[in-house]
Amino acid sequence: MTLDAQEATRQYIDSFGTEALAKAAAYTTGGEWLLLWGLAVAALVAWAFVRWGILGRIAARLQRRSTALRIFVVCACYLLIGSLLSLPWDLYTGWWRERSYGRTSQPLADYLGQGAVALLLSALLGGLFFLGVYALMRRAGRGWWIWSGGFAAAAIAALLLVSPVLIEPLFNKYQPVPEGPVRDALVQMAHQVGIPPERIFVFDGSRQSNNFTANVSGLGSAARIAISDVALKSASLDEVRAVTGHEIGHYVLGHVWRTVIVLALLAVACFFLVDRLFPLVARALAAPQAISDPTGLPVLVLIVSALSVLASPITNGLIRSQESAADAFSLRTVNLPDALATALVKTAEYRNPRPGAFEEWAFYNHPSVERRVRVAMEWKAQHPAP
Repeated sequence: MTLDAQEATRQYIDSFGTEALAKAAAYTTGGEWLLLWGLAVAALVAWAFVRWGILGRIAARLQRRSTALRIFVVCACYLLIGSLLSLPWDLYTGWWRERSYGRTSQPLADYLGQGAVALLLSALLGGLFFLGVYALMRRAGRGWWIWSGGFAAAAIAALLLVSPVLIEPLFNKYQPVPEGPVRDALVQMAHQVGIPPERIFVFDGSRQSNNFTANVSGLGSAARIAISDVALKSASLDEVRAVTGHEIGHYVLGHVWRTVIVLALLAVACFFLVDRLFPLVARALAAPQAISDPTGLPVLVLIVSALSVLASPITNGLIRSQESAADAFSLRTVNLPDALATALVKTAEYRNPRPGAFEEWAFYNHPSVERRVRVAMEWKAQHPAP
């Protein structure tokens, strides 16, 4: 009897339950509105910086210091103070709302502690990045946006290279998968595609989130595949194999490098538009008119934030195509379509599995769960088990 892929998909999604589906839809739709409200918060923060002349006062106190130090301090202070100004919003979106939907069990103190570490890193690395951008503005003149795009690509690649070793361990504990059937299966899978088994880790993702997740991060010899302890605790052996096959697909297919290249191109386009839009937005906010003046950084960041929201369908489309390719890799190499389907249904808790076509195109950085399960069922229909 031939499998009806459409009916099998419907049964998988319906097995999640009507109430759970409604909750997932509300959580997802609310998150999409938060993108627009977040842009309004960013505009309010930019207005506050300009209205109170915060960065101008800081720059005035550093007049006798070197240009590089003055720019770095101004940019780092913007990131620090801006985060403090938006802290109520971040607490609502990143902690309170997540707890109200059951997506995290993280205590507030731990959330704030990790946020403080992330803020210090952001101020340090962000200050260095903008120091480079403003240096290129001074040296390259009107063509600064071309060089800044390349600089952004180099910064992204460097961050991806050091993140698994220096940054991610600050927030989570990464360990080899414990001895047992799961590790044996994953080691065998890693050998089949030439990945060193020591590059597969389990991390305490439950510290921040109750989401069923795994990821691939890093570049070259620093690349690794990491599975959240939430996934290991709640998944069957076949589900772990199917999900790991998906992550191995990202590793083997070189998706990280493709992402760096696309982000570099988008950065060039973004900086070009920033160069053209800056005078208009600065005039509207009564901010410094010279784009090379670091005290105008709030205006620059506001424009980048708006452009990022507008470009999200492009970046989301790139990620969706990579996720589909990774699913196909898992199906080809592991061939556990039902296990992949049941694992995907677990992610429906925080991602509405049945979005509208426009919603999926505009906001989803993964194909909908329904679409992914249907692909798995179509694979199963075309490749029946012996």
